[in-house]
Amino acid sequence: MQTTSHDFSPFIPSNAALEASDLADKAVTMITASAKLAGGLPGETRNTITRHMAVINSYYSNLIEGNRTRPHEIRAAQRGDFSSDPAKRDLQMESLAHIKVQEWIREQAPTLDKVFSTEFIQTIHREFYQQVPESLRLLKNAKGEIVDEVVPGQWRTKEVTVGRHHPPRASDLLPLMRQFCEIYHPGRYKGEKKIIATLCAHHRFAWIHPFADGNGRVARLLTDSTLSTIDIESYGVWCLSRGLARASDRYKTLLERADFSRQGDHDGRGLLSERNLVEFCDFMLDIAIDQIDYISGLLQIDQLRTRIQGYVHARNDGRIPDLGSIKPVAALILYNAFMLGKLDRAIALELCAMPERSARRLLSQLREEGLLSETSSKSPLRWAIPEHAEPWYFPQLTPGI
Repeated sequence: MQTTSHDFSPFIPSNAALEASDLADKAVTMITASAKLAGGLPGETRNTITRHMAVINSYYSNLIEGNRTRPHEIRAAQRGDFSSDPAKRDLQMESLAHIKVQEWIREQAPTLDKVFSTEFIQTIHREFYQQVPESLRLLKNAKGEIVDEVVPGQWRTKEVTVGRHHPPRASDLLPLMRQFCEIYHPGRYKGEKKIIATLCAHHRFAWIHPFADGNGRVARLLTDSTLSTIDIESYGVWCLSRGLARASDRYKTLLERADFSRQGDHDGRGLLSERNLVEFCDFMLDIAIDQIDYISGLLQIDQLRTRIQGYVHARNDGRIPDLGSIKPVAALILYNAFMLGKLDRAIALELCAMPERSARRLLSQLREEGLLSETSSKSPLRWAIPEHAEPWYFPQLTPGI
């Protein structure tokens, strides 16, 4: 029998289930908190943090899949410094592929019609797998024997089992994915239901399991794309993957539980459990709110000013190896660059409060060390987040080296 969208009903929880849950209230809390975070950041600073968070998102999304390449190893790979260990090198390349796909999606600035198209979903998969080493496209069984190879961007062609779940037959995938895109297009939903539908789509995509491998990564990239495209303000400054990785076992358990069939007459009217779908969405909203609160706390103006000063103090008392001292006034310059988003060079020179030649040397040092960035020799200076400053600016964002 052909698998259709009816087999993964309910598509979203019923109105009765929503009224009995906290999902709508939590969705409103998420939207409001994310907008408040965006409102407190200049556009240039927000863009800087978003670009930086692409590495963080890559690290945590791949960590969920078992790739434990650390952020400093990812950044080393970005500089062309790969491990001599072939297996570690391959995982570094996998992390870079994830970052590049995020950049590609951001450059595309896709509309909702594009995001919810089978072509876009296949292209996400293709863009990722075309950039990973061949060794990571080979699928092995429990004995370590090669049984298949991932074809970038192609729906799977074989039947699979995922734990206790038997995803739809390969022959049903194309029409089923078209139905999926139509059902979960955010244009069909109003208000907080857009958020709830996006989270339901995250599970239903995993339930369909359309690719031979990479479904988890694509699901998270698709969810990221959707949240960005429906204008969840500041999405990218915070990301779901960090929270999901930190609660990985719970995330995977709830994904699996949402696969369960309806459990009796009080569990909705679809074929799958409505109660478990609500539980999954509730978890995802809690993760989102937690991550927004975490990043908002880090970016509180007074606290960030203190952390920037702490970084400068650490430079001057030798707690940051391989880097020399820095003028204490650097903290004022970096803080103003953060607050304003970009800092006119003339203002930066004034803030230095020292002879012009000395001030230019300090600004040159800040640029060379990655603490400030520029697009040209005459452009404004922008706040930046080099690897050596991240633990001071954003403590606990990633595990230590």
